[in-house]
Amino acid sequence: MRSFAVEVVLAGLCAGAAAAEPLPRLGADASAFTVSGVSSGGYMAVQMHVAHSSRVKGAAALASGPYFCAQGSLWTAWNRCMTGAPQGSRTDADRLAAQGRIDSTANLAAARVWLFSGTQDRTVAPAVVEALEKQYKLFGAKPVFVKNRPAGHGMVTESAGAACGATEPPFINDCDYDAAGELLRHLLGNLAPPAPKSSGRLVAFEQGTDARGISMAEEGYLYVPRACETERCRIHVAFHGCRQGAEAVGERFVRDAGYNRWADTNRVIVLYPQAIARYAWWVWNPRGCWDWWGYTGQEYATRHAAQVRAVMAMVDRIGEPRK
Repeated sequence: MRSFAVEVVLAGLCAGAAAAEPLPRLGADASAFTVSGVSSGGYMAVQMHVAHSSRVKGAAALASGPYFCAQGSLWTAWNRCMTGAPQGSRTDADRLAAQGRIDSTANLAAARVWLFSGTQDRTVAPAVVEALEKQYKLFGAKPVFVKNRPAGHGMVTESAGAACGATEPPFINDCDYDAAGELLRHLLGNLAPPAPKSSGRLVAFEQGTDARGISMAEEGYLYVPRACETERCRIHVAFHGCRQGAEAVGERFVRDAGYNRWADTNRVIVLYPQAIARYAWWVWNPRGCWDWWGYTGQEYATRHAAQVRAVMAMVDRIGEPRK
């Protein structure tokens, strides 16, 4: 059953607000889409992929580990799934699929997967990302794994952000390497070169007036290329990392992560959902991370997860016919 908080979030997608417009209906192809993310956003992208593998056709994860790694425990998340050496098992996913809580794991064999680990990342160890690679291989997927760049912990870009080896806000690193472009090319196939400068519309939209109940911001962001105002486009969902949402770094991630110029020339709408920090005892998320250890409840990694349901509702809304 849907929680009250989730119902309010979904209803809020269609409600107007003074600070942001409703999420627009754009007639996009919502039947099949791709996801990516960095750090907790990478974990969230993997959760979206595994939970909805019949619709999510590809996933990219930077500095993150296996599906259901944390086992619903913050202690496990911190001690095993960031600096430890977790196992890349398929047992939990197969069990959840058999219970009907996620899509069939058989879908994952055909998925496109792109992974990244920086050699200077001291926050999420390479062994953690290697465990995710192993897990995807157990499902029959053939991941591309980039692990030779001297990057710290953050979103790796061609020219934006701090020094490549840095691990500091806004967690965007200038490594002379276009991670967004590389992952999009792998997930989507042959792409046209990126635009010299983004020229689409960046929309701040209403995520829900009580989104805070599931540690999501009241506003999310959507990047709409000019062509997608009138033509049918694909959808890509990009998840920021901890301390990297707009609450913490403003619009740095949604503007500088590298997706938008590629979106302009390849008819891709980019959805940037937003998480926020919460300090309530029932939602303890002080760094504004996506839920990859269970702070929203035991279903956090399934189709029934509050944040997963909210993001899927956004994707469906973007796919509705224009009015």
